[in-house]
Amino acid sequence: MSRPLDGTVALVTGASSGIGAATARALAAQGAAVALVARRADRLDLLAREINAAGGRTLVIETDVTDSSQAESAVERTVLEFERLDTVINNAGVMLLGPIEDAPLEEWEQMIKVNELGVLYVSHAALPHLLKAAQSAPRRVADLVNISSVAGRVARRGSGVYNLTKFGIGAFSESLRQEVTGRHVRVSLVEPGAVNTELMSHVRSEVREQAAQRFASIERLEADDIAEVITFIVTRPRRVAINEVLVRPTEQEQ
Repeated sequence: MSRPLDGTVALVTGASSGIGAATARALAAQGAAVALVARRADRLDLLAREINAAGGRTLVIETDVTDSSQAESAVERTVLEFERLDTVINNAGVMLLGPIEDAPLEEWEQMIKVNELGVLYVSHAALPHLLKAAQSAPRRVADLVNISSVAGRVARRGSGVYNLTKFGIGAFSESLRQEVTGRHVRVSLVEPGAVNTELMSHVRSEVREQAAQRFASIERLEADDIAEVITFIVTRPRRVAINEVLVRPTEQEQ
């Protein structure tokens, strides 16, 4: 029985945990060969063994997407190994919350490097291959999915620079969408609310407790919930483009 992504190739950044790992599993289950891209090679190896044992095909690429040459190399290795690239999920990201006043500048720099430059570098390297895949069988359409956040829509006290990075990715995604949609490369933006992942563990301890209290009383989303949304987006017929999806926990008000 054929599957929607049989014969296609996907690349997922931030694939070592959370939404990235869940999405890699989901795309492989739909038939895609998946390049697993992240810095933690040991975790990627474990995920690759799991997917391969279930009948999937994977390629582990230890990569820091904030380095333009590494991002380009990850894309080129994927195409060299699997001979095409149909789907890119820009998921790698960090969320370093805290007041703007007296903030450690290295946190701002890290968020801009990962959340913005990482997306730009991977997208730039992947775009020629996505345009080529969109003109060929089996699907004659390609997908670039950028993982943003509800923070890309609503600015809040204590998350100013994180907001900046996510608002920026929303603007980039929409501009690129207009540029390439006529050639059947679909650009989509997924904006999760509170998700039960490792993101909060990156926050400084004095900020983490306050941030955790905000969501202590609600049932957060799971990574698989977002992976399901991403899979829905990239398995639509060629005529259907899902441009933007905001996904909040039912109990999250903002």
